[in-house]
Amino acid sequence: MNLSINTIDSIIVLVYLLAVLAFGLWIGRNQRNAADYYLGGRSLPWWALLLSIVATETSTVTFLSVPSMSWATDHGDLRFLQITFGYIIGRMVVARVLLPLYFRGAPFTAYEVLESRFGKATRRAASVLFLVTRNLSDALRLFLTALVLQTVLGLDMVTCVVVLGIITILYTLVGGVKSVIWNDCVQFVIYMLGAAAAAVILIRSLPGGWEGWLQFARENEKLHLFDFDFSLVKPTMTFWAGLIGGMFLTMATHGTDQLMVQRYLSARRQRDAGLALVVSGLIVCVQFAVFLLLGVGLACYYTTFPPATPFTQGDKVFAYFIVHNMPTGLTGLTLAAVFAAAMSTLSSSLNSSASALVSDLYLPLRGEELSPASQLRVGRLATVLFGILQMAIALVSGEVGATESTVMRVLAIAGFATGPVLGLYWLAVFTRGVQQTSALIGFGIGLTILTGVAFGTSLSWPWYAVVGSLTTLLAGWLVQKIVDARQSARPTE
Repeated sequence: MNLSINTIDSIIVLVYLLAVLAFGLWIGRNQRNAADYYLGGRSLPWWALLLSIVATETSTVTFLSVPSMSWATDHGDLRFLQITFGYIIGRMVVARVLLPLYFRGAPFTAYEVLESRFGKATRRAASVLFLVTRNLSDALRLFLTALVLQTVLGLDMVTCVVVLGIITILYTLVGGVKSVIWNDCVQFVIYMLGAAAAAVILIRSLPGGWEGWLQFARENEKLHLFDFDFSLVKPTMTFWAGLIGGMFLTMATHGTDQLMVQRYLSARRQRDAGLALVVSGLIVCVQFAVFLLLGVGLACYYTTFPPATPFTQGDKVFAYFIVHNMPTGLTGLTLAAVFAAAMSTLSSSLNSSASALVSDLYLPLRGEELSPASQLRVGRLATVLFGILQMAIALVSGEVGATESTVMRVLAIAGFATGPVLGLYWLAVFTRGVQQTSALIGFGIGLTILTGVAFGTSLSWPWYAVVGSLTTLLAGWLVQKIVDARQSARPTE
């Protein structure tokens, strides 16, 4: 095995992975029924849910890519932070408008709300879309994480995917969402410690230290934060794209996606869920600021000490610094942080996919009740199957030679699908006469228009959720109006 890091750091990474597995198995023991497995018995404290929300939305892609936003030689600065302003407002809207829907009764998934308003077909359509896009996108995130593991440990791609996949499957399989959430808390601490350690080492490595960093940032306009340009196609983040686009995006991802809604349903009460959700927006803002400031430091460092081979991709910069510039021990800790970010997202994906499949599709279609023990067995089987599916997609991605840029494009496509689902929820909340058929037609129109916009225009990606949700809302409402007008025009017998 040709290691890119030394033996001590490799041992730290491997011990961390095994410790995650052991902790997950221990904390999630004694699962007795579906409520325990999917929702932790609806008894988890708000602060654990808060850290889990943040850790889940922080994948390896985020950990390594956000610093590249400010590192970039062309327009690299702090403007990407503007999207977190929309994140904060969007979470407040979700807490106010959508969260009360999830605490009426005792649902297991986000999509049960749609059934109560429209019908079973709408619930199933939203759930199927979630399952497809979630497992595709998270399989590709597993692929990207395996690329990092392959680079630093010198293992082949198959081994990297299998090791990460099996460890994540095992502790999710045994412990359910309780294991996932408590492991998220540990992983949040690990990856933030890793980022902090990297920042300290980086600043100390710069000529002039902090003053040198600040001088470089000012001279190269790296501290540029606000951009009030009204352009809808500007490739860099603008204030309006961040505020409005980020608000709609987070309303979609944190308001309708089972990955996040499952955490709210695990809370002791609605107030705890709302507190965790709103405060998470503030934490993400601070977290992104740390990552972006790290990127500025990386730009300063590699301007002063250029690498032997110039970087062709910004996502490689932070990983390269971790492997080649951090002292023994801290390299292992920081790489463990990279894997912590990945495993947090992947474990959440497996458990939420299992809950959606079993609760929204399998049990309703089965048509007969299952005992609590049987539901638990089915949920665990679904967890394993989704884990194998994600590993298979990751391995196929490696075999076909997928590049990081290709993967990021697919991730963007998978991500924008939450916009039309948000439109369904707006139809449920803000309209009274729209029926299921009209809602589903509006949903289809919203998906179609959004696909055309994504592939056929230069619209900046933060606006996708705006387009998807509003076109679905408007189309569903108009279709129902047409239906009502035709029925009114029919002669009465």
